[in-house]
Amino acid sequence: MTEKPPAIQSAPSRAVETLEQELSVLWRRARAVSHRVAKAVHPDLEPAAYGLLVLLQRRGPLRLTDVAAAIGVGKPSVSRQIVMLESLGLVRKQADPEDGRAQTISLTDSGSEQLMKAQRAREKHFRALLSSWDEEELQTLGVLLHKLNASEVPGTVPSS
Repeated sequence: MTEKPPAIQSAPSRAVETLEQELSVLWRRARAVSHRVAKAVHPDLEPAAYGLLVLLQRRGPLRLTDVAAAIGVGKPSVSRQIVMLESLGLVRKQADPEDGRAQTISLTDSGSEQLMKAQRAREKHFRALLSSWDEEELQTLGVLLHKLNASEVPGTVPSS
């Protein structure tokens, strides 16, 4: 006997609608926080470049090609951001010790200090925001967000 496929709902369930609305609010708030954190590092820092700084902080000196691969954008885009970050004194290029023809990109001391200062302020903000949550609620949210982030998204996200 063949098993019947689950019924396809023509309209989203109320739970999915609520989730979509709440995720939209979360994403807007996350973008606003990213903007504030980037400006805390340097007034001229673009939010997208903040992620580059965090990558360099976590992984240490990297070649341009490795940075581009890690964040999933082309080398020209990363190169432009690195030039901007270098002009702000947040990163530096140095000869690659493994290949003198190549360069690695790393945080400057100032870039590292500014980034850590902004991260501490962001952490303080989140701790205040979540101060009324108990440990179990925080763990549950973390598990569910991880599950959501690990989900594969087929195709493209429909525009609203």
